[in-house]
Amino acid sequence: MKYRFFLFVLLAGCQNKNTILPHIKNVVEAVYASGFVISQDEYQIFSQVDGYVVEIMAHEGDVVKKDQPILIIDGQQQSARYRIAKENYTLASKNNRVDSPMLMEATAALERAQIKLRYDSVNLIRFQNLWKNNATKKNEYDQALLAYNSSQIDYQLQQSRYQKLKDQLQNELISAQNNLNIAANESGRYVVKSNFDGRIYKIAKETGELVRRTEALVTFGRNQFFYLQLSVDELDIRKIKEGQKILARVDAYGDQVFEAAVTKIYPMVNQREQAVRVDAYFSQPLPDGFSGLAVEANIVIREKEKALVIPKSFLYEGDSVRTTDGKKRKIVRGLETLDEVEVIEGIDATTKLMK
Repeated sequence: MKYRFFLFVLLAGCQNKNTILPHIKNVVEAVYASGFVISQDEYQIFSQVDGYVVEIMAHEGDVVKKDQPILIIDGQQQSARYRIAKENYTLASKNNRVDSPMLMEATAALERAQIKLRYDSVNLIRFQNLWKNNATKKNEYDQALLAYNSSQIDYQLQQSRYQKLKDQLQNELISAQNNLNIAANESGRYVVKSNFDGRIYKIAKETGELVRRTEALVTFGRNQFFYLQLSVDELDIRKIKEGQKILARVDAYGDQVFEAAVTKIYPMVNQREQAVRVDAYFSQPLPDGFSGLAVEANIVIREKEKALVIPKSFLYEGDSVRTTDGKKRKIVRGLETLDEVEVIEGIDATTKLMK
């Protein structure tokens, strides 16, 4: 399938006879390519979760807006994670309030330690005065001092515990909030949406079907712009340049010929097909709006008006032809199509040839 031309088969009426005269015509040398019509920015939307399709909110062929829901997936595992995250956040919020049991208990312990410290401080001052006036015993003063020191240590400990508990509850609240946000975001992935205004070309699932993570769900693309995705034989790829004109025939439109131009040549060779991908955009809008249509194309390499051409079947080895007097003449080739070759030198339009 290296060459397959569908545009250049108008040969002379005597082509199939044993003798001919070279004829003058416009010649186009082109490289054959085959491929498909693809909608612009066409891509597949893949599932990011496991679950079941519970609702299909749009259908194949529908034109939808950006972020419009297409289908909804229900995943029990993710729903459970979201529910747990929400419960943990609710609990963390309650524990972080000033009237929460944990904080109220810590506050009460701190207040008790503070009251005791005040009492022991006043009591120590009283015993200090009594000791100065020799109105109390030394061991009673020492007991008052010991009680004060103990209360001071306990108060500082209760302060540290209270602050530590507040920080812990605050961190738990922040962590619970983050986990809830993550779970909510993951839950949002269950609603499959479009990334831009476009058209749904295929929905691969039906309501109730099981969906696996990374499984293709929807084929989506622009609904007004299409391009050609062609395969060119690797032996011909050096002839292809960006901007070259393409004459294409889309199977769905019969013999109608569409013009396009090469816009991109990919550097990677498909080893299985031994071909290179070439993209091209139509010069005029394509009728209707079908993606995936089969297409055959000629990428125009060179064109020449009023060229002297002969059928290739009259060409012998060594680029020679045989005239009706039995002699062979050497010719110089020019442009070539599938069936014909241009003759630049060696014969003229009056030279009668035979096989």
